[in-house]
Amino acid sequence: MNAGVERLALEVQLASFAGPALTEEWARLLEEGLGGTCLFGSNLTGTLDSVAELVREIRGCRPSALVATDEEGGDVTRLHTRTASPVPGAAVLGAVDSVALTRSVGLAVGAELASVGIDLALGPVADVNSNPDNPVIGTRSFGADPVLVARHVVAWVSGLQEAGVAACVKHFPGHGDTGQDSHLTLPVLPAEASLVRGRELVPFAAAVEAGAASVMTSHILFPAVDADLPATLSAPVLSLLRDDLGYDGAIVSDALDMAGASAGRGIPEAAVRALAAGCDLLCIGPDKPASLVREVQAAVVAAVESGRLPAARLVEAAARAGRIRRAGGVPGVLPEPEALVAAARQACEIEGQLPDLAGARVVSVETEANIAVGAGRWGLSPDVVVDAGAALPSGPVVVQVRDAHRRPEVAAALAAHPGPLVVVEWGWPGPRIGWEDASHARICTRGNGQPSIAAVGGLLREAGWSR
Repeated sequence: MNAGVERLALEVQLASFAGPALTEEWARLLEEGLGGTCLFGSNLTGTLDSVAELVREIRGCRPSALVATDEEGGDVTRLHTRTASPVPGAAVLGAVDSVALTRSVGLAVGAELASVGIDLALGPVADVNSNPDNPVIGTRSFGADPVLVARHVVAWVSGLQEAGVAACVKHFPGHGDTGQDSHLTLPVLPAEASLVRGRELVPFAAAVEAGAASVMTSHILFPAVDADLPATLSAPVLSLLRDDLGYDGAIVSDALDMAGASAGRGIPEAAVRALAAGCDLLCIGPDKPASLVREVQAAVVAAVESGRLPAARLVEAAARAGRIRRAGGVPGVLPEPEALVAAARQACEIEGQLPDLAGARVVSVETEANIAVGAGRWGLSPDVVVDAGAALPSGPVVVQVRDAHRRPEVAAALAAHPGPLVVVEWGWPGPRIGWEDASHARICTRGNGQPSIAAVGGLLREAGWSR
């Protein structure tokens, strides 16, 4: 095999190992040219010092290696899974609609990432959450209005990149109007191309204009442009970004282990097709063996040697991936906690009158978070945890749920409770389906995070809750 092509086939990969330690196999991959690594939950032990030490170890093997992570604030955090994110997420920021606040949050996130050596944040989410039943975007989106989403994407990108950390705006061409999770299947974006141009593409166009360092694809089918292949593997869909929006930065694939990309074809084949379609950096997915990186490398090399993947396309992809890294940002600080709590409280939507909550217990309804959010702290610390659909304890109770409008079994349990009851909705504020009783008050938080947890606690204490 051509040694130059072998190295390029590593340079276009953003791969992820399992556990908090870098093994010899992974060190060797980095030394041979692996483009970088993305840190997920299994890599992080809970302290910023340990993150910084792991990043130093990675860079000791290859100083120019990218180190990335999903740090969106709110529901999606990798650095703060045990305590919840110290900053509000996108839906809270969109509801408050202060561009200055959003920019300051992006700057604070960037400053923290830069302090531990991470130079690529896989965010912000630029999806317009026009489908309230969306199981994977929801509160990760700034909202359902494309113009509002666009101005907050620009603000977050500007703050983040001012701190010296590259942004990766996601998930092109837009995952918001889907009702399925691309981690598990291939969702379909059913809209006509003209609607998508006036809705989904608006925030991405703004991000391009703002100089976003990279853009991440989605594994969704967009039949109006390509009825056969998901966006990540579709040259016609990616040409909307390259040609129509004039983007010349790096295009990063969403994780190729997701079913939307690799089901039925395998990760190495998905990697080759993604490169051929126009992706420049390939996210492989969390907790993978080094052997998979080698398999992808071999598949890319074979595709070049057979003529399936032009060598010039691989060279171009590696060059763009190599330009992602940013450095030399300005210091940033976390906005005053009181200001963040006030913003989170402003974003809370209160339906009905809160009853007397003296002696109330907090009940969490256990529902699995989507894979992007992952495990971690959400909501107030509960007194009781029940399975979804199980009978709720007698009142007064504060019942914490996530996306109850998508879960009939949760709605049935809420409807059966005689009260007093307050529902705290930590997911997208969908309609009351199956528990329309107006005597049950509801607080819609628009997402998790320390500021929202504090804000909800304050609201409940005003109604007599004393814990």
